[in-house]
Amino acid sequence: MTNISEFVVEEAVLAWLAGLGWSIKHGPETAPGELFAERTDYSQVILEDRLRQAIARFNPELPDEVLEECFRKLTRPEGSTLEARNRAFHRALVDGITVEYRTEEGCIRGAQARVVDFDAPDNNDWLAVNRFTVYENKIIRRPDVVLFLNGLPLAVLELKNPGDENATIWTGYRQLQTYKNELPTFFGMNEMLVVSDGVGARVGTMTVGREWFKPWRTILGEQLADARLPELQVVVQGMFEKRRFLDLVRDNVTIDWTLRENVRAQLRVLIKRILRKHGYPPDKQEKATQTVLEQAEVLSGTWAVDSTAEWRGEQDVNP
Repeated sequence: MTNISEFVVEEAVLAWLAGLGWSIKHGPETAPGELFAERTDYSQVILEDRLRQAIARFNPELPDEVLEECFRKLTRPEGSTLEARNRAFHRALVDGITVEYRTEEGCIRGAQARVVDFDAPDNNDWLAVNRFTVYENKIIRRPDVVLFLNGLPLAVLELKNPGDENATIWTGYRQLQTYKNELPTFFGMNEMLVVSDGVGARVGTMTVGREWFKPWRTILGEQLADARLPELQVVVQGMFEKRRFLDLVRDNVTIDWTLRENVRAQLRVLIKRILRKHGYPPDKQEKATQTVLEQAEVLSGTWAVDSTAEWRGEQDVNP
């Protein structure tokens, strides 16, 4: 058992992020009513001034009312489920927001408004906040570290106390699953999740299961990190370097939900057709179909992980 506290782990994470050029704030500094408050109440999960400034900075040709429309569309993604809203948000984040506006000459023009500069990282606003209080559905939660890009809460790090033998990476994972159910507005904009016990660490996304939370093994993206470094340090310094983080958000292979859902539907039809052709018992077809789909997802997930191995540094390394 170690004497390192959760507070020490948080401070180490913030120091690593500061070394990568992230601005750092402690949760109470951003709280409503404080001198440098970033929100008017705890139900606001977006740092609105930062987001509005970014939208205006990236789209100087758009009228004020259209900039406000961009803000509304981005912060109120459509969808009947959390996953659907997260999908809509991701597409707007990466592809931009489609808008129309009238020029001074009276012509109607279309535009794709940007909310992130993926080509010039330092044009964006980078902020890490610890103990960020969120109030939703009459529940108050304080995620350990929240990473904001242009005022949007894109990543959450849940850090457990390394001095508590009952606090593990997977208790952190379960806690994030609870948060996800309790704070759907906050997690509707999430792109990455990190869980750590202060030494070991795993990385995943909101839409994948525990089995796809994996280690991150490289800092520079060219070779494996020193095995003596804590996994948490490798995750923070490797994933959240500005250029790499933007690439991961833009190119994240785990976020193409539409393709995945279409493939699942097509596979289900094909599997049932094959089972009927070969006389498989009708009362067992549904279970067999589900088994094949699950096996196919395991294989596709392995291929997806392999395709990002250059970033992760997982070549020829067992997870």
